[in-house]
Amino acid sequence: MSQHIRHNSRKTLIGFVTSRSGDKSIKVTIPYKAPHPLYHKVVNRQTVVHAHDEKNETHPGDKVEIMETRPLSRLKRWRIVSILERAASIEDVAASVAESATAEEAAKA
Repeated sequence: MSQHIRHNSRKTLIGFVTSRSGDKSIKVTIPYKAPHPLYHKVVNRQTVVHAHDEKNETHPGDKVEIMETRPLSRLKRWRIVSILERAASIEDVAASVAESATAEEAAKA
């Protein structure tokens, strides 16, 4: 009596986190290229979607993979699958600048 139910394959997209709009909510921008209908020049376009971040682990600038899901709220129809690449945080940049400055001072001495 227990039959395996197969779900439809869900869309997955890759984009960049642009803002954290609330608790467990983010905006993801998905860039793509499309030809202009009249002039046929390739134009950069983007789609912005609201996604669910269950663990609040993403930050603006992170590259993420999102997957289609059931409606979670008025705007959210996507959820985070994985974080592909972390954005450089202010602390990381400050540490690398300080490290390079100490390396330059050591080279001069």
